[in-house]
Amino acid sequence: MPRPEGPPAASALHSFEMTRLVNAANLLTLLRIVLVPFVILAILGGRHILALALFAGAALTDILDGAVARRFHLATPAGVWLDPVADKCLLSGVFLALAAAGTVPWWLVGIIFGRDFYLLAGAATVMLLTPVRKFPPSIWGKVCTMIQAVTAAACMAGNVGDARVMLWLSAAFTVWSGIHYTWRTIQVARVH
Repeated sequence: MPRPEGPPAASALHSFEMTRLVNAANLLTLLRIVLVPFVILAILGGRHILALALFAGAALTDILDGAVARRFHLATPAGVWLDPVADKCLLSGVFLALAAAGTVPWWLVGIIFGRDFYLLAGAATVMLLTPVRKFPPSIWGKVCTMIQAVTAAACMAGNVGDARVMLWLSAAFTVWSGIHYTWRTIQVARVH
């Protein structure tokens, strides 16, 4: 006679779901979030070499979490959602700290935050008015993130000449990626 399914089966399912959620890839992403306040404190404390080292460690977790998720089939919906959040926390925190320390001009921080709020408002509007629920990153969004990371690193390293060029590149790619996301979202919304 088969045993009725009850709490043990539910417990096993819960355990399986927890191991899917708490895995090496997601832990690397969480480590990136944990490193954010330490990077910020190092920047504000004028310890730019330490800040740069911590930032490099956080950037390494960004490379590793995706590689680990793909290699070991550990991708989860939570990880897909958490990864860009971790990236935004890191870069936003770093740029705010660099501006507060007088290393980066506030106008660049305004452009970066303005684009992010604009994209969030646009995504919320599209979700309210259409059945579209997925907004995958674009190639220009990824390039923008990379250029912002290089800009932040150049500013922490104190390389003023390269940093000045990177500030303008960051501004240009931030604006361009916002325009590209707008165009792409309009195309997707028209279909629905």
